[in-house]
Amino acid sequence: MNLNWTEIQRKRLAALDADAATLARTFDDADRRDRAFQTLEKERVAAHRRHLDDLRSGSRRPRLCRLETVLIETLVSHGFVQVTTPVLMSRGLLARMSITSDHPLFQQVYWVDRGKCLRPMLAPHLYYVVKDLLRLWAKPVRVFEVGPCFRKETEGARHAAEFTMLNLCEFGLPEDQRWCRLESLAALIMDSAGIHGYRLASETSAVYGSTMDVVADADGLELGSGAMGPHLLDRAWRITDTWVGIGFGLERLLMAAEGGSNLARFGRSIAYLDGIRLNI
Repeated sequence: MNLNWTEIQRKRLAALDADAATLARTFDDADRRDRAFQTLEKERVAAHRRHLDDLRSGSRRPRLCRLETVLIETLVSHGFVQVTTPVLMSRGLLARMSITSDHPLFQQVYWVDRGKCLRPMLAPHLYYVVKDLLRLWAKPVRVFEVGPCFRKETEGARHAAEFTMLNLCEFGLPEDQRWCRLESLAALIMDSAGIHGYRLASETSAVYGSTMDVVADADGLELGSGAMGPHLLDRAWRITDTWVGIGFGLERLLMAAEGGSNLARFGRSIAYLDGIRLNI
């Protein structure tokens, strides 16, 4: 007879970040299973307490914050200018991205009132800023933003209602260099995040149409999505320059770098601190 963990045991071990092999273990009888659970729970709790102690005496900053700092410093050192835009976004700016009431993403938007929402992406505000910078600065124009975005996502281990995005874009480069530039920018972010097993794949996006996605080798998790222009969406902003851009989810980068299975551990939370469940 092969027994699995009880549902309560499995949930407890998953909350303590047990790996897939541990969660899939089977046992000959209930006594062996329960004794194994007690041993594993004690080991995992001890490990998590050590991690919290190390955080308190060491960096004192969660991994999400440390990753954000690393990526900002990396991009600034490579000639990108950081911008900061509001978390609230107007309905009109979403419409310029073709996100109107009949668009699939529209149903995932958190509306604050009839005219404003919590931004589901960074791109509309970046477009708004870049249209003026292209007039004010010599090309190429390189900018990026990092900050929280919000979507009514289906509950799951790979999705969250609040997540941290990094969007970087470069305008005014030669058209025949766009693909190579996307590859090099993807490599720059992956290396900075400590991720070496990834691939680039052509995909279809509800907003941009054709995209170049950055996908983790281990489990096929989408880490980022890139696009290039001129693009049909540019017309709403009267932009005619060539460009490349990539957006990354920071929590997903952390999950890929550390081999995690639950996105909630790596984001903003009152249940976790630096990936450690606090009810230990």
